Amino acid sequence: MCWNALNLIRTCLVVVLLGACSDAWALRCSNRLVLEGMTEARVIELCGEPEFVRWLGYMLRPYILKIPAGGFGSRATRRVHSGFYQELAVKELLFNFGPHKLMRVMRFEGGLLTSIETDGYGHRERDR
Repeated sequence: MCWNALNLIRTCLVVVLLGACSDAWALRCSNRLVLEGMTEARVIELCGEPEFVRWLGYMLRPYILKIPAGGFGSRATRRVHSGFYQELAVKELLFNFGPHKLMRVMRFEGGLLTSIETDGYGHRERDR
């Protein structure tokens, strides 16, 4: 009876820890992780040339400043809106990894990866 309760607690702990893992939704290209915040050039270096590029236009985003938050010697910072906005180019790149893998749509804002979504199974060149 006690053994089953201990196994249940262990199982619940593993599920909670796996759910808290931030890299669970990352993508692997060339045995390297592709994560949000990577540059477009680095993603293309790891995953190869995209099959399709779609320009979505531009967006305005508040320009955020990081200023010291603590006293002398503190490394803490806080984020403050500067009152200015920055214009960022937005585009999506479609990567086709073949007929047995899902295609990925990667969104870049200002040259940095902001999201990775799936878009159905890929295809070979001659299948089109």
